[in-house]
Amino acid sequence: MERIKASVLLHGLVPDSMMFGEAEVSLVTTDSREVRPGCIFVAFPGERFDGHDFAAKALEEGALCVVVNHPVEGVPAEKAVLCPDSYHAMMVLGANYRSQFHPKVVGVTGSVGKTTTKQMCYAAIEGFGNTIKTEGNQNNELGLPRTMFRIGRDTEYAVVEMGMSHRGEIERLSRCARPDVGIITCIGVSHIGNLGSQENICKAKLEICAGLPEGAPLVLNGDDPFLRKAKLPEHIRPVWFSLGDESADVCALSIQQEADGMSFVLEDHEEGTFLVKIPAMGRHNVANALAAYCAATRLGLDARKVVRGIGNFEQTGMRQKVVHSKGIDVIEDCYNANPDSMKAALAMFKEYPCKRRFALLGDMLELGDLSREAHEEVGREAAESGLDTLITYGEQAKRIAVVAAAKGLTTLHANTYREAADALLKLMQPGDALLVKASRGMALEKVLELFYKEQP
Repeated sequence: MERIKASVLLHGLVPDSMMFGEAEVSLVTTDSREVRPGCIFVAFPGERFDGHDFAAKALEEGALCVVVNHPVEGVPAEKAVLCPDSYHAMMVLGANYRSQFHPKVVGVTGSVGKTTTKQMCYAAIEGFGNTIKTEGNQNNELGLPRTMFRIGRDTEYAVVEMGMSHRGEIERLSRCARPDVGIITCIGVSHIGNLGSQENICKAKLEICAGLPEGAPLVLNGDDPFLRKAKLPEHIRPVWFSLGDESADVCALSIQQEADGMSFVLEDHEEGTFLVKIPAMGRHNVANALAAYCAATRLGLDARKVVRGIGNFEQTGMRQKVVHSKGIDVIEDCYNANPDSMKAALAMFKEYPCKRRFALLGDMLELGDLSREAHEEVGREAAESGLDTLITYGEQAKRIAVVAAAKGLTTLHANTYREAADALLKLMQPGDALLVKASRGMALEKVLELFYKEQP
């Protein structure tokens, strides 16, 4: 974070923007352990710890002021910035800081593929200048301002991921980040329990347009029926990408899955035709690559160099990471799961070159009333995916196993991590491949820890 006048940073949160004089701030933190002289400490109430309990101590350690939801004993009124919502305070601070700098910003949202597309955008752009990106899962009303604070005078590009679970959140994130180009990867069913329908999810994702300037490109998945029929704001310029539809602005043809990723021919109505290879498997990752390509080139960046950058993309965390372990290929995809990403992973795995295919699938969380139907649909998909054996873990995943077994697939439901690991150790042999996928809360990496440790 660059030094910035407190009067600028706190604009909109305090009645008198000059109440702290000419003081400058070089840190905004929500962690009392990070407090240093001249910083701003934002207190968040929590289940385990309440930041308000540390507000007075933050001032003792030199904080310029503290942002609190209510008056706090030991905190003088002249040092307290009252704001009933700490998330709102962070968003205001982040927006005020962002307004002082002028990097080109890519905003990424969508039901599936946000993080991978963000990574691909970063790979496409970083060769053109100093580039930052959202780290980890910092894609909400606390994490996005933290990303804004990482912008500096030498930052030329920023790739910002935007997540949501309710209407209005993407609009607030977009107004804070003020992207120059937006991406919507697709419209799925994540958080449908909160939003009620995919039509409402589509409207929520389109809130990214609120922060886009007049004439800004909005990169859209032309294969998504909800985006295709959506009413788009007049001030944005849609850029459509597609897997196979040559009428789209950018499309992928001759898509091939290879042992180490995907290859395809990219046709761009503006820039020409390119052969692209990406180190990520599955047609869904081709779509993610097209989205990243569109965003980078519509910022005016050289298409050939963008294609080379995407070819150097690196996957993060446990997202389709391929681990070669004692002759067995393990595709670790344990970071998250929803019906669309489950289907995409199974489709990819069906084409994966190996002797036999095994899958360990766990619960998909936060699906509300759609949960039973969604897990049963994954069971039908699994039965058609060329699996030798399906192992499931989790109460909802039982439905996957029941439906898959009814269609003739050999299944086993594990009640513990130990049971799942033992089944894999007993069944799998060198030359086999294993797909592991579930929502993050299922922690299937614990099964893999046992499996890797005890492989013969």
